[in-house]
Amino acid sequence: MSKKKPFLSRHLIPKINLFPQKKGSKIGLPPGSMVFTGKKKIEDVTIELTHYDEEFYEQKKISLKELPNVLENRKKVTWIDVDGLHDIETLEEIRQIFSINKLTMEDILDVDQRPKMEVVEDYLYVSVKMIRKEPEGDALDVEQVSFLLRQDLVITFQEREGDVFNYVRGRLENSIGNIRKRGSDYLLYALLDSIIDSYFVVLEGIGSRLEDLEEAAINNAGDETLNRIYFQRKQLMAIRKAIYPLREVSVVFQKHEGPHVSQEIHPFLQDLHENITQVIELLDGFRDFSGSLLDLCMNILSNKMNQIMKVLTVISTIFIPLSFVAGVYGMNFENMPELHLRNGYFYVLGGMFVAVMGMLLYFRWKKWF
Repeated sequence: MSKKKPFLSRHLIPKINLFPQKKGSKIGLPPGSMVFTGKKKIEDVTIELTHYDEEFYEQKKISLKELPNVLENRKKVTWIDVDGLHDIETLEEIRQIFSINKLTMEDILDVDQRPKMEVVEDYLYVSVKMIRKEPEGDALDVEQVSFLLRQDLVITFQEREGDVFNYVRGRLENSIGNIRKRGSDYLLYALLDSIIDSYFVVLEGIGSRLEDLEEAAINNAGDETLNRIYFQRKQLMAIRKAIYPLREVSVVFQKHEGPHVSQEIHPFLQDLHENITQVIELLDGFRDFSGSLLDLCMNILSNKMNQIMKVLTVISTIFIPLSFVAGVYGMNFENMPELHLRNGYFYVLGGMFVAVMGMLLYFRWKKWF
C-alpha cells in the first residue's frame, strides 16, 4: 500500500533555524566562558587589515603574530576583519591583544545572539545579523557579525569569509566621498549601512517571489504552492528575528554620547534609523501579504473541494429516485400489475427520464450548477 502524500512536503521546505542552537553546551559554565555555538564554516581563522587616512590606504592579510605591531604603527583609522570563530585559542589571543572583556567575547562566539549595542569599558560593542541569498535556490544565509568600535579602530568578527562590505572597501580604496576623511565611527556607520542595504535586496527578492506565488495561487493552487508560501513565511520569520531588534540598536547608537561617536555623524545615524524603520515596514507588509496569500490558497482549494462535492451531491441526488424505482420493480412479487403491461418497461424508463430532466431543470433554476 502506497503512503499518503503529506499536505506539506517536508523535502520542499528547506530548513531554517528560527530558534537558538547548541545552547545546551553552555549550561553550567560561568559567565564569560568562550563557547562557539555555530558551525565550523572555514578551516583557519583569517585576519584582514585595512588602514587608511586621507593620503594613505592599504589592505592586506596578516597573521596573528603581526597584530600587536598593528596597534603600535596604525594610521588614522584601522579596520581589522576576523573571519572564523571556531578556533577558541586564536580568539582568546585576539581577546588578550585588544583587551576585550570576556563577556563581550562570549557574546561574539554566541552566533544566535540577539542584535544589540553595548558600551563596554573603553569600546562600543555592536552585534547584528547579515542576511544574504544562497547562490543556489531561494534559501537565505543568516550570519552574525560583531563590531568593536574604539578610537580610530574598528574590529569585525564573522563566521566565514565573504560579506556585504565590498562596496565600503571600494569606497575606501578609491577614496570615494569623505569616508577616508572621517573617523572610525563613520566607518562603523558605513558597514552597518551596507548590512541594512542588503536587507532591501533580500526583501526585494522575496517580494518578487510572493508576486509569482499570488499568480500561481490564483491560476493553479495546490500543495506545491502552499509549500512555497509556507517557506516564504518561514523566511520572513527568520528575517524578522534578525531585523526587529535593530530599531533599538539604532536608537541607542543615536543617543550615545561619548568619545566613540562624534557629533558629526549623528545625521547619518538618523538616516540609518530611517532605513531600518523602512525595512521593518516592508517586512511587515510582506508578512501580511504572505498570510493573505496563504488564506487565498486555502480558500481556493476549499472552493475547489466544494465544487467537487457539489457535483457529486447533484449526481447522488439524481440517482436516488432512479435507485428507488429500480429497487421497487426489482422485487420478486407475483401480484405486480405493471409487470404484465406490454410497454411497462418503456413507461418506467420514460418516467425515470422525466424525473432526471425535472431535477436538472430545477437545479439549474436554483443555480446550483
